[in-house]
Amino acid sequence: MIHVVTQETVLSRAALSLSSVPRPLLWRGMAVAPRRGLFTRLFWRVMFEQSLPRYLIALVPFPIAMALRPDLALPIAQAPLFMFALVYLVEAHVLSVSTPEKRRALIDEDAAARGLDRFRLRAERLLAGIAAGRGMGQEVLHLVVEQSPLARIAPLTFVSVQVEGARPEVLDLSPQERETVARELFEDGIDERTLHTINLSQNVFLRDVPLEARAISAHARLNALAAGRAALPRAAL
Repeated sequence: MIHVVTQETVLSRAALSLSSVPRPLLWRGMAVAPRRGLFTRLFWRVMFEQSLPRYLIALVPFPIAMALRPDLALPIAQAPLFMFALVYLVEAHVLSVSTPEKRRALIDEDAAARGLDRFRLRAERLLAGIAAGRGMGQEVLHLVVEQSPLARIAPLTFVSVQVEGARPEVLDLSPQERETVARELFEDGIDERTLHTINLSQNVFLRDVPLEARAISAHARLNALAAGRAALPRAAL
């Protein structure tokens, strides 16, 4: 599930304040949950990323057992160590890959390297299009892709464009730019789940691809200008 993070797509804009670039955002919790479409699959997936809901779900068997067997309610309530053990089992062995050996076995090293190369090239292409379309000339942009470390459930991917400077910021992408990023970031040989598998295998969950705007070719800038004009209504041309 891809969440393109901008000022317009999160519950709290204050959560996007940056002190440096690249900056992870996933740890900021529900403040960076999607603003629109509350209670969609993406919203609940971000909710599940928080520890407390996961712990409560892991402990559901206990109140069910108490309801079915009232005579066991007191012994169950007095077994906090067993509850802790169950939560630990779920967190460490169900929602995580427990050992480095199991991580490395998830994907071949050469396949992982090829996937990351494709990802980097696609990220640079997207950054070049955004910078050229906005007429940027000196800025350094970063495509920051952060994925949840939770395994065996649907991947959660936060994507943001962060800009270096005296006041680092998360670039406020337009709806068209957000759509392009969500559509084109994962295609041609590497999808969201493949990147997640690579990240699990390497235990790295934040990928940062930087690009200096001044390095963008004139050809790329002309293409971006042409694409921008093509997107305009005929009455505006």
